Amino acid sequence: MDDLDRGLINALQDGIPICERPFAEAAMRFGLTEQEVADRIAALREAGFLSRFGPMYDAVRLGGGLTLAAMAVPEERFDEVAATVDAFPEVAHNYARDHALNMWFVLATETPERIGQAIAEIEEATGLDVLDLPKEEEFFLSLRLEA
Repeated sequence: MDDLDRGLINALQDGIPICERPFAEAAMRFGLTEQEVADRIAALREAGFLSRFGPMYDAVRLGGGLTLAAMAVPEERFDEVAATVDAFPEVAHNYARDHALNMWFVLATETPERIGQAIAEIEEATGLDVLDLPKEEEFFLSLRLEA
């Protein structure tokens, strides 16, 4: 990752216009073509510097449900359970932690009621308990990289 990549990441965190050519502004600002901006984002994802690139939706404001969930998964079943959990369309992302609760994931659903249903379905599919950790307070953090 070079200084230009860091600058792009910082700039794109502030938002991308919803328009026909969303990378045009960033391209002009950094003296790049739109394709170069898109290529750099793709390269950052492929290299693992960015795990996700896309919009952030407020599921609750859209009438849906959102929760953080955790599970204690036996190590020998971790990959199998991760594949099962990830197969649910409501699972936004899933990650391992070095903790008794070693699998964490975010559920985003079309309705608040669907959260409980999805949790029950995951428990049924895996045979493991899911700890539901609904949001109590929201914080907005910003990561800025020094260029």
